[in-house]
Amino acid sequence: MPKTTDKVASMAGTAKPYVDRALKDEELRDHVKQAYAAARSIYEELIAPRGVVTAAQRVASDQDLQDSFRVATAELREAATRLQGQSKEKHSGRAFLLLIGLAVGLLFNPFTGQETRRWLKDKLFGGSDEFGFDDQPQTGNGGIGAA
Repeated sequence: MPKTTDKVASMAGTAKPYVDRALKDEELRDHVKQAYAAARSIYEELIAPRGVVTAAQRVASDQDLQDSFRVATAELREAATRLQGQSKEKHSGRAFLLLIGLAVGLLFNPFTGQETRRWLKDKLFGGSDEFGFDDQPQTGNGGIGAA
């Protein structure tokens, strides 16, 4: 069974990269400072001798307080991301595939595809039927009269 000193040494070795990054990364410190400032302003707003219900009502209705919460959480997320050394992943390939799938689904579904294609044709090429796309069969007399 490992001794307590071995456990502490193991934990210190695990935490060393995080501590080094926190000491050297100026942007990480800025995120932590901004998160602390936002949390401090929230605390000062809510630390009055009021009850819990009053504080909850204030959080629910005060837009400035909600903005402070958003800033604090965003800054803490950024600080955590920087501390872990992760870069933001870009999902441009997945987003493009999703867009293509959505476009194909809209244009070729059996319920609204025909109307969607007609609307798109009208928007892209104008309202005229210059290209000869008609859903109704042509009669022998040029479309005049009943068949």
